[in-house]
Amino acid sequence: MSDTPSLPVTFRPGRTRAILLTAGVLIFLTISAIGLLLEQLGPGERLTFVITGALIFWVLALLARVRVVADDSGVTVVNIASKRRLDWAEIVQVNLRPGDPWVFLNLSDGTSLPALGIQPGIAKQRAIADARALRALAEARSTAVGADDRG
Repeated sequence: MSDTPSLPVTFRPGRTRAILLTAGVLIFLTISAIGLLLEQLGPGERLTFVITGALIFWVLALLARVRVVADDSGVTVVNIASKRRLDWAEIVQVNLRPGDPWVFLNLSDGTSLPALGIQPGIAKQRAIADARALRALAEARSTAVGADDRG
């Protein structure tokens, strides 16, 4: 089990997150500055610029919050607009096929859950290593849970 990381472990696209948050701050500051520097604008119009910048930052922050957190009892998948807690026994398979935008978790109920916290966009090798680590954890933990249920 040398491939399995120690728990708890959080998988997230670090470079993508840094880029999104940096871009969000820069966009917010730029749009707000433009709104405040245009002298012909009234207070309501200036406020609209600031609110627009804040909304853009908020959307980019939602995109940056994605992660997969594995601990002793299971996995928490945080995607853009949702969060789902899974027991290890619910995860049948961890998939990251060539061309996939992110990891997919095949679940015991027959559904598939995207796990955006592991995505090969900017850091492909890191995503592959993270997917392998999560796969190893899922296989080790589901086997351990199954053995516990039998005894």
